[in-house]
Amino acid sequence: MRRRAFLATAGALTVLGATPAFAGGRRVLHVRPGDSVQAAVDAVTGAGWTIVVHPGTYREVVNIPADKAGLTVRGATRDPRDAVIVFDRANGTRKPDGSGTYGTAGSATFTSAAPGLTVHGLTLANDWLRADHPDITGTQAVAAYVTGDRSSFTRVRLLAHQDTLFADTTALTAFDRQYYRDCYIEGDVDFVFGRATAVFERCHFHTLDRDVAFKPEGMVFAPSTARANPHGFLAVRSRVTSGAEDGAYKIARPWVPSYETTAWPSLVVRETELGPGIDAVAPYVDMRAAYPWQSMRFREYRDTGPGAEITVPENRPQLTDTEAASHTRAVYLGDWRP
Repeated sequence: MRRRAFLATAGALTVLGATPAFAGGRRVLHVRPGDSVQAAVDAVTGAGWTIVVHPGTYREVVNIPADKAGLTVRGATRDPRDAVIVFDRANGTRKPDGSGTYGTAGSATFTSAAPGLTVHGLTLANDWLRADHPDITGTQAVAAYVTGDRSSFTRVRLLAHQDTLFADTTALTAFDRQYYRDCYIEGDVDFVFGRATAVFERCHFHTLDRDVAFKPEGMVFAPSTARANPHGFLAVRSRVTSGAEDGAYKIARPWVPSYETTAWPSLVVRETELGPGIDAVAPYVDMRAAYPWQSMRFREYRDTGPGAEITVPENRPQLTDTEAASHTRAVYLGDWRP
């Protein structure tokens, strides 16, 4: 696995600790190369602030706490490739203070628990590579860990390998909602996972090629929806492409965490183009035999492409037209209209 090209071609890196620039008394902070995005987050007081990230590569970890409600973080240009927030640590990376490893959630480059978060026109990446760390077995390396209700991402690139996007909730009993539109998300193993009610509209999911001898090489989704939640992940009018060989990837496998064994994972993929990288014969697989995917809430509806071909009907559970009416952006997001 090679490190992504943007790290080789990007301009000056930031120097952490520099102070971001305020914009004439307005609730806007500008972050430029040499500044720190986290310093801008720390400077926010109250709701309704906007942080504008100017072109550059910002190698740092960004953590937005719950008290930064209504925050907007956006790139200064129309191209999300221009402003990149990136770091490189994994689940099994040891903390400098010797207190243990970071864990999956702690590996994230970008973390937010803030309700009403809006992110627009940025790249969020974790460029930690398995090949560089053969001694580490906890290879989950998250680009973004998001929990706050009403979190919205538009034209955002999310780049990593295993566990790219952790779309989760603030508590086991919470049904926090997230919305992703026109986003690009790439990875290999379970690279969109978690407990949130999350809608992915017109998103592009890309599976990476792995230098491994086994199949499948990975899965796009691994939802862990709470049993009481009627809505889990919904991918609508999206597409799945692959850098791997045909049939090397599954659409999903259910994640039933050891800390929430009552989870009932839910995923609907509808009106989405599935490329040849998806195994059309058997597009789902178990994570553990005790929780077979057939017992989960996995459904498809009017998908297209070679990866959507129905050759073994029992392996491709479909929604009826009547059922599909209950699996839309409006139904999943309720009274929230991002």
